[in-house]
Amino acid sequence: MAHSPLYVKALPLQELDDVEVIKIEIRTGNILIVRITPLARKSVDETKLAITELTDHVKSIGGDIARLGEERIVITPPGVKIWRRETASPETAIPAAPLQKETLPGSS
Repeated sequence: MAHSPLYVKALPLQELDDVEVIKIEIRTGNILIVRITPLARKSVDETKLAITELTDHVKSIGGDIARLGEERIVITPPGVKIWRRETASPETAIPAAPLQKETLPGSS
């Protein structure tokens, strides 16, 4: 039986609708590097919602998710784990919001 290829894909998160596309890609077995900055520039609240939804989905299927710096997250399908230098619990792997003060008008 032939297996479909596994891909590493870079995708932008530009709007909440992109979350469904990302879920499909993960269920297909692909590894994703997702740039969250486009959505974060529009809405911090929508970014938090998207990351929470993706984190819940990835955990429910046995995948892994982690932050890569300020602008990206990496998401892996079941069977692929992300190496972390420090031991962090899965709940703290990704902060609830991106750390971008320039997108938060009026914040100090």
